[in-house]
Amino acid sequence: RAHLAESGGGSVQAGGTLTVSCVGSFADYFAMAWFRQAPGKEREAVATIHIVSEEQFFAGSVRDRFHLSKGRDTLYLRMNNLRPEDTAMYYCAAALYDDGGEWYDENHYHRWGQGTQVTVSS
Repeated sequence: RAHLAESGGGSVQAGGTLTVSCVGSFADYFAMAWFRQAPGKEREAVATIHIVSEEQFFAGSVRDRFHLSKGRDTLYLRMNNLRPEDTAMYYCAAALYDDGGEWYDENHYHRWGQGTQVTVSS
């Protein structure tokens, strides 16, 4: 059973905007994050938010273009000025507690969604 459910992926031209969403159970989580994996590449961290403090961290490649926000049990990743290199499967992840791991380490997270595809054409 998937604990997290992503939606909102799709195709967009370079320079466009897309928002992906992730529904979960925030009361159970310490932090939530977005990761992405492009074909032939390793999964990489995109951004994270601590549920209570709302402290956020972003990968350098997306800082100032991607923005996190959260509603009731929904995490949003708004992606502006998209580039072809942003094309990937985007995964939502949740950490149930703070194990002291780095936010960008996927082993820090205990729950994963099934992913939503984002494709950016040039």
